[in-house]
Amino acid sequence: MATDNDGDDSDGSGADTSAPAGDPAAGPEHDHEVLETLLAGNRRHVDSLPEDYFRDVQTGQHPGVVAICCSDSRVPQEYMWGVDHPGAVFTPSNIGNQVWDEDDGERIVDGGILYPIHHTETAVVAVVGHTGCGAVTAAYRVATGGDTPGPQGVDKWVEMLVPVVEEAIESGAVDADADEETVVNQLVEYNVNRQVAFLQNAADVPDDIAVYGFVYDFQRVYGDTDGRAYLINVDGETDPAAIRERVPDGYETAAASLLA
Repeated sequence: MATDNDGDDSDGSGADTSAPAGDPAAGPEHDHEVLETLLAGNRRHVDSLPEDYFRDVQTGQHPGVVAICCSDSRVPQEYMWGVDHPGAVFTPSNIGNQVWDEDDGERIVDGGILYPIHHTETAVVAVVGHTGCGAVTAAYRVATGGDTPGPQGVDKWVEMLVPVVEEAIESGAVDADADEETVVNQLVEYNVNRQVAFLQNAADVPDDIAVYGFVYDFQRVYGDTDGRAYLINVDGETDPAAIRERVPDGYETAAASLLA
């Protein structure tokens, strides 16, 4: 008598229901090279963990900061802060490190930011842009007469950035006559500042939440150091000199601005 565990793959009719090799019903053929890389990487990860690695966070989390980053593969969301343990950083990300989303035509604070603030006692938000941002570049090109890059799921996020870019250009906050690379990096900083301001004015974000703005630099735009997160905004303050007075001793060089 057949059971669910005897290895019988039939449907009871005697017919073999498994898809034959090469049958389209079996799905596309892949060499699975990336899959093997992922599995091997996870094996190394498992082997490297001490037994008590998750001990303090197995039943809950209380991350000290929620860092909203651009979902660019060159921006290592936890590693950039030197974090080597779980539960320290809540890490939502999207195209262009945007703190908002749209709901019925209204801009609201993204749930990835609100969740840790309201449910895990997180009291600090870091908005992290990065040099050479592709989302900002796309929005800049749309704002200056180009087409959206597509597909629709990408266009949604690019289009939400277009008013930010237009505002920056029309206000003279960026040097619109400079080369595209220069303008884009200025717009990256302007966008971070705009995102910080949105959070500060949002009813769902309590007044006692600290909000910092950073630009992660892996192209040596701000200085000669790779991977530094330059502090460009502290609770709405964008003047580098004023920011330097607020940061702990020894970190004054982290305060910078392309817009000052």
